[in-house]
Formats: sequence, structure tokens, C-alpha cells
Amino acid sequence: MSGGMSGRGSRVSSGDAERQREINSEAPVVADLGRRIAALFRPYRGQLAVIIVMVLISAALGILPPLLTQRVFDDGLFPPVGGPDLPVLAWLVAAMIAVFVVSSGLGIVQTLVTARVGNRVMGDLRVRLFAHLQSMELGFFTRTQTGVIQSRLQNDVGGVANVLTNTVSNVIGNTVTVIAAGVAMLLLSWQLTIVALVLMPVLVLAQRRVGQVRARIAGRTQESLSEMTAITQEALSVSGVLLAKTYSRQRDETERYAAENRTQIDLQVRQTMSGQVFFALVQVFLSAVPAIVYLVSGWIMARALGEGFDPGITAGTIVAFTTVQSRLLFPLLALMRIALDLQTSRALFARIFEYLDLEPAIVDAPDAREPSDEPGRAGRVEFDDVSFHYPDAASPRPAAVRRAEDGDADSADGGDARDPDDASRAPDGGDPLAAGGARATIDRVSFHVRPGEFVAFVGASGSGKTTIGSLIPRLYDATSGSVRYAGDDVRELRQEALMDRIGVVTQEPYLFHATIAANLRYAKPAATQEELEAAARLANIHDTIQGFAEGYETVVGERGYRLSGGEKQRIAIARVLLKNPRVLVLDEATSALDTVNERAVQRALDDARSGRTTIAIAHRLSTVVDADRIYVVGAGRILEQGTHAELLERGGAYAELYAQQS
Repeated sequence: MSGGMSGRGSRVSSGDAERQREINSEAPVVADLGRRIAALFRPYRGQLAVIIVMVLISAALGILPPLLTQRVFDDGLFPPVGGPDLPVLAWLVAAMIAVFVVSSGLGIVQTLVTARVGNRVMGDLRVRLFAHLQSMELGFFTRTQTGVIQSRLQNDVGGVANVLTNTVSNVIGNTVTVIAAGVAMLLLSWQLTIVALVLMPVLVLAQRRVGQVRARIAGRTQESLSEMTAITQEALSVSGVLLAKTYSRQRDETERYAAENRTQIDLQVRQTMSGQVFFALVQVFLSAVPAIVYLVSGWIMARALGEGFDPGITAGTIVAFTTVQSRLLFPLLALMRIALDLQTSRALFARIFEYLDLEPAIVDAPDAREPSDEPGRAGRVEFDDVSFHYPDAASPRPAAVRRAEDGDADSADGGDARDPDDASRAPDGGDPLAAGGARATIDRVSFHVRPGEFVAFVGASGSGKTTIGSLIPRLYDATSGSVRYAGDDVRELRQEALMDRIGVVTQEPYLFHATIAANLRYAKPAATQEELEAAARLANIHDTIQGFAEGYETVVGERGYRLSGGEKQRIAIARVLLKNPRVLVLDEATSALDTVNERAVQRALDDARSGRTTIAIAHRLSTVVDADRIYVVGAGRILEQGTHAELLERGGAYAELYAQQS
């Protein structure tokens, strides 16, 4: 819900919206798409081999009943000499029943194995995509709506489910059936085979054209689903509902959703109808061919009898041929449908692989090492001539990602720790990626913090102080210069190990819709109850938790909305203390609280600082007067530094800020 609600319904003009849909409908180009789809099945080669063997056996068995039917007519019911041959008929009927039983059993096993393989491949793809998104840098999530990302995970992967679960067995089975049926038809009558297949090339060409149309519609359908998911995620979050109610915009939100829903309905109808004329013609063809076969058979037999030669066509041949013909034409129809599904799903696979092809901007170096825990080094933080510019909106990104970012500059609520109405706040107070907005930067900043020191960064909103805090745990990488931890450039350290040593408390803490204990254990899953309580006592929240009816098993609600701001903040502090970091970064940890809660949280922070390097980013100067050193930041640069008393005596920028707040 970022960017305010006032312009939501008219964020773009109708012409712009239509143009955006046209752009979004263009399927992204992904190299070697077919090879990459096939590679998804590589871990299940053994099961695929079993499926293929069963499919081949089932396909071969499927051709036997028509051939046995011919023998039933020509050898059992109407033999050349005498009446029905009951012993032969009995054996043929028994053979037909046996074929049906074996085929049915194989079909059950084949369906089971196919479903397992297909769903596991789909599950692997979903987890792989989720894990890859987890590896993306923070900047990616400030540019992309959470709902758009969720749509890729749910709608796009779900959209290819049928292809992954059924396509392999269906393609193999129908292909083998078509080949076997074609051979059987030729053996029965080459003349009738020509009649049955003469129009097939025309149908294949028509199918390709229909598939192209459906693929384009499918791409637009998924884009519309992404937008609907984003709207739902924004508008129905706790923050979104609260904002809509307080501004009386529920009707507007409903209309916004309804408008996109109408687009989705239209696209779904178009996708459903896009192939109906084609399949209606195919159905007419399939229904007419047997009748034409009867007509041609009669013509051939009449001509043969008139000229005195054997036509080679018997009643059994005609019955068997029309039966085999259905074994050919219906699998052909199924293959055409599969081809259409594959053409349609290519757009979805392309969207999935497009995200998988994104390369994280922040990765471990090949020779990344562990941070030093050596006494005297551990906890030391240094900036050496550091400059930073937030990534430009036009930085290289796959096409669909740029479209999503450019088309929806608003950040989605729920993926970030901030409220949606505050989502435009960049880490430094200004949105680094808002269209047309100024980019927050820091410029040639240098300082050092010794282990155990308490330093603070203060300054006006947008000055760059929070950006400094974001560079320490390497949420972003410096554009130039060096950020060091324990004497080592953070780009040379393993990210996970670096984050283990740094704890961050933000202005708006993020709590999961879970119990207090579960939220605390997010920092240390194996923590004992005693450890939870010890961390809570340090954060000055244990007694409050004990006062709840369910204590540590109290469910806090979505994003902790069942708790007060001070309670949420102190639980977040307890969570950080449970992690026991060497460096504690406090990012405006009390600025959103009232005086009573601020004092409670400040006492918790005072206890939390003990024995740790503490870096506080603060707007309220009263919270940092005890700092060992205060840095005043303005326009991305350090303007002055010193203790509270020294800076007041100097009468500079800090003294002016202090006077304003006093």
C-alpha cells in the first residue's frame, strides 16, 4: 500500500494500462527452454525409464484388441467354412479379456509413478525458485512487488503442473499408439489408410497457429494473475485493511480488484475459446472418417466384384480398421492438445526460468573466509572512503522484471519490515527506487568503531545515516571504498557467517503470525525455554509476556498487531539478544514509540549494549547522549563528530539539531 492510496485507482491512464498489458503479454526469451525443461526430470531418470517401459507395453497392448476383433469376426464368428468356431472364439475372447485386465493394471501403476515423478519435479522447481529468490539482494525486493513474486511461485509453477505430471507419459504413450496403429492400419488396408490420413497435415498446421495464439493469451493471463495477487496481498494485509478503513477507500480497493478480475475473466474466456473452432473441426473430421471408410470400402468391394478380383477387404477387416482408426485418431487428437498445452506452458516456463536466471548482486567470493573472532578484532567496524549509490531503476534486469518494476513502483506490504504506508521510506529515509525520486547516497565516508564501543549516527531524514547501517551487514555493497569487519573487507567474508555476528533492530520490527516463543526462536531454533526467558529479561519484556494468559505461547497476530509498539520492539530486541551478536545495529529503534514505551525500550537497549559494539542510527538525540562518539551526517557525508558535550560546545550542526528537539 506504499505510495499512498489517493492515486491508486488512477495510477496509470487507460491507454497506459492497455500498453502495459501489451508489453506484459510478450513472452520473455529464455535460451534452450526445451532442454531446460527436460533437465528438470534428470534426477528421476530411473522412474522415467519405468514409465517409458510401461507406456510402451500399454501402447502395444492397446493395438491387440482391434486385431483380435478381426480374428473374432473372420475366424470365430464367420469362418470361411461352416458356422461359428466356438473353441477359437473362446480363446480369442479370453485373450481380449486378458489384454484388458493387464492394460488396466499397468494403467494404475503408470498413473501412480507418473503422478509421483511429475509432482516431485514441480515441487523441486518451486523450492528451487524459492531458494533462488532467498539469495537475491535486498534491492531486488524493494523494486519488485511481493504479490508479483508470489504469483511466480504459485500461479506460474501451478500453471505448468499438468505438463510436468502428465506430458511425458502422454506423449510417449500416444506417440507409440499412433505409430502402432498406423502400422496396423497399413497391414489391414493401405487404401483405407490413405483415406484416413489425407487431411492430417492440414490439421497439424492449424494446430500450430492455434497454439501460438493461446501462448500469447496465456502470458497475458499470468500477468493479470500476478496483478490480482499483488492487489490481494496489499489490500488484505492488516496494514492495508487498516489504511483502507481509515481513509474510507474499501469501495475503491474492491473496484480496483474487480477491474483486474474482469480482465482475468475476459482472458480466461479467450483462452478457453481460442482452440474451440479448431477442435470442433477435428471432432467433425474424426466422426466423419469412419463413415467415409465405410463408403470407400463399399466402392472398392463393388468395383472388385464387378471386375472379378478379390478386394482384400472383409467385414472383419472393416470392423478392425475402424477400431484401429480410433486408436490412431484419438491419440493424434490428444497429441495435438498436448502440443497446444506445451506451447501455452512455454510462456509460463519462460517466466519461471527468467527469475531463476536472475543473478544476485551480492554473492560470496570464491575464496570467502570466516570472520575473525580474535579478541581485539572481533566487533571492530571500519569504513574507508566509502561511497554508495542505490542501484538505478534502469540497471540490467531481465525484461519481465523491468516491466514489473517500472509498471509498479509501489512496494508491496508484507515482504518488508515496514508498514505499507511507510514503504516508500528507503533505508535512509528516502525511496531509492521511487520513479523520479532522488537517490540516497553516502559520499566518501570514513570512520572506525573499536570493539565494545557505542557510537551513533544522527542527522536529518534522508541524510544517509541508515544507509551506513545497511552496508555493515552487507545488505548492500559499497559502490567504492571498503567496509571492514574485524579488519577484513566484508566482501571477502562469507555472508552467512558475517550476519551471524551482526544483529539489527529496525524501527518497525517484523514478527510472524506465530507464538512469542516461535518468534524468538527464529534467531536460535534450538534455544531452550531458559534461554528465551533470559533474553526476554535482558530486553525488559519477560514480565509482560508472563502477564499474557498463554505466556510465551501467545500468538502475536500478523506482524505482531496484537501487541503494542513497545512490546513488539522489545520482543525484537530479545530475539537479537538470543542471537548474541558481536555488533548491534540499532536503526531508529525507538523513534516510532511514545514516551513510556521509548523509555522501556531504551532501558532494554542499554542492557543489550553491554559487551557489544553498538552502532545506533537515531533521530531522537536524547537516546544517544551517552554514546562514546556521535557522527553527524548530512547529504551523505560526515559533517562532524565527537561526544555529546563536545558537539554542543562546538555549536555546529549537532547543536542546532539538539536545540530544535529541545
